[in-house]
Amino acid sequence: MPNENIGKLHILVVEDDKGISDFVIPELEHEGFTTSLAASGREALEKFEAENPDLVLLDIMLPELNGLEVLRRIRAKSNVPVILETARGETIDKITGLNAGADDYISKPFEIEELLARINALFRRINAFKPDESLLSVRTLSLNLDRMSCSVEKNEIQLSKTEFFMLKNFIENKNKVLSRSDIIDAIWGKGHFIDENTVDVYVGYLRSKIAEHTKEEFIKTVRGSGYMMV
Repeated sequence: MPNENIGKLHILVVEDDKGISDFVIPELEHEGFTTSLAASGREALEKFEAENPDLVLLDIMLPELNGLEVLRRIRAKSNVPVILETARGETIDKITGLNAGADDYISKPFEIEELLARINALFRRINAFKPDESLLSVRTLSLNLDRMSCSVEKNEIQLSKTEFFMLKNFIENKNKVLSRSDIIDAIWGKGHFIDENTVDVYVGYLRSKIAEHTKEEFIKTVRGSGYMMV
């Protein structure tokens, strides 16, 4: 049954394999999304500029510009959710993609149900973001919830949506140990089958970006348990 709660959200599918795009696009449209297709990296950037999609489903292996370069150029100007399509077992692609700013990844070949679950989890996370206050802070670290911005010692930090929501979750649970599964449930949704190492990757990004502006430690590793905002 089509998802009646989605509305006309637009997904840009970047895929040069006609067999995959002919399979994915009708399924997305059946679920209530509008879609467009780009078959090369350059076409993807052109359509992204022209259409301002709500989500990008992005294959890594593309002609002209590969998917990771497309992702880097998108991230230079936008925090739009991006799901990477990676080759099964290619861990380096997944880590490189997350490092470049992807919000999630899916390994090919995949079932449409898994793709839809990941897409809907991303949109639920974004739509559920209804702040009660405009500012959250821990010592010199602040999140502006209205602007979705972050600063430490009055220096602004550029965060992806996933990084922002993860930091928000840490601040809202400050001085409480969060396991990796707790963090996955809060950020990606319960029942989301994402590798727990992904949490470590994003915590590393947050620490690195914060460390550019301060020597203060904010996210502490609790050995054998998880992480804690202190």
